[in-house]
Amino acid sequence: MSCMGTTRFTDTVIRGLSRILFACLLATIPWQSTTAQTANYVQPLALDRIVAIVNDDVIVASELANRLRLIRSQLRNAGTRLPPDEALQKQVLDRLIIDRLQLQVAEQTGVRVNEDNLNRSLQEMARKNGYSLRDFRDILQRDGYKFSRFREDIRQQMLLARVRQQQVAGRIRISEREIDNFLTNQASRGNQNAQYQLSHILIAIPEGASPEQIQISRNKGLNILKKLDNDADFSQLAVQLSDGQQALQGGDLGWRKRGQLPTAFLEVVPKLQAGTHSELIRSASGFHIVRLLATRGGASQRHVIAQVRVRHILIRPNELTSEEDAKSRLLQLKQRLQEGADFANLARSGSDDRGSAIKGGDIGWVSTADVVPAFAEVMDTISLKEISAPFKSSFGWHILQVMERRNHDNTETVRRTQAVAQIRERKLDEELQSWVRRLRDEAHIEYRLEE
Repeated sequence: MSCMGTTRFTDTVIRGLSRILFACLLATIPWQSTTAQTANYVQPLALDRIVAIVNDDVIVASELANRLRLIRSQLRNAGTRLPPDEALQKQVLDRLIIDRLQLQVAEQTGVRVNEDNLNRSLQEMARKNGYSLRDFRDILQRDGYKFSRFREDIRQQMLLARVRQQQVAGRIRISEREIDNFLTNQASRGNQNAQYQLSHILIAIPEGASPEQIQISRNKGLNILKKLDNDADFSQLAVQLSDGQQALQGGDLGWRKRGQLPTAFLEVVPKLQAGTHSELIRSASGFHIVRLLATRGGASQRHVIAQVRVRHILIRPNELTSEEDAKSRLLQLKQRLQEGADFANLARSGSDDRGSAIKGGDIGWVSTADVVPAFAEVMDTISLKEISAPFKSSFGWHILQVMERRNHDNTETVRRTQAVAQIRERKLDEELQSWVRRLRDEAHIEYRLEE
């Protein structure tokens, strides 16, 4: 590989590291952290200066320097103007403190990442980039990225993802009433397929904030608005001043469907014009400013799927029934069915799928996506009322009969499924912000940058 090819590969790894890792591990979790990104690490100093105390732990200058180097590189690649060094240093240190608090929770609750899971994640990352793990490691190390340090960054990213899953995502519950209310509200607001590309600045307030603290945050937000009205760069201000989780990405929230917008944004964002920002928006977390970059989306679509009403008889091989015995028994049952025996009676007396056996083997209306591949293949190829030959799936040996076929309008089911995903993402944003704020409010934190 040429030097230029290696550099392009490494840049791709740096930019896409968190995305690749989350895709492999936690596809239901919609946040991103910069912890797993890597950079050209420097050797710690013999006596590394403490820049922050976080409960019983410390953050040292070399950690801050390494993260600053990474963030500066990311911002330059994104075309974002760098804020003043002092402001960026404080913002990056705050991110390190938040990560450290979450890692402390992982330690306290026993969250671990074992070597096997870590190795599988690294192998998957290498595979997605088209390399073996050995080649992946060699390329990183040739470009100056120490692989042992890289491994530990990935381990830390996995720990953060798991503790967030445990403390936040795993506790989110969505009721049927919430889904009904969500869909009712959607219907009253018009086109719900619209998507919004947003940037965001948060001026946080602590839990139980005094009126004076709230006013200080409000004044800070009003000052930011003045700068924006005077054509200040939104992304640069987000990096410099925002307390949001995406601050170091210039406040970038990406594309959000209307239903995924935080509750406080719902009435504001659809009224914005592309390229404009909101006034201050108050929520439990603090004061927000959002900027609309672009919109997209079209009319609602119907979702029609092919379905089959099918019944089957299952024989599971076990210590007393071999594979050949199971297949032979089904051949005998098929022969009896062809001679006029009743399918439902045979299923009730002979099927090992007790859930469907009590209904005469009937598993109801299903699509190919609802059943295992071997079952779907037979179900889709035999004729109506035909009894299939015995076939094997991951559950055992089957014979089946297709009773009816139809095209089913599945729009309502799809709408409810999408509603659940959008409600979950909205709650996840809000609960994560609230959890991080509580962690910080309850922690002992000392800044020692000036020392």
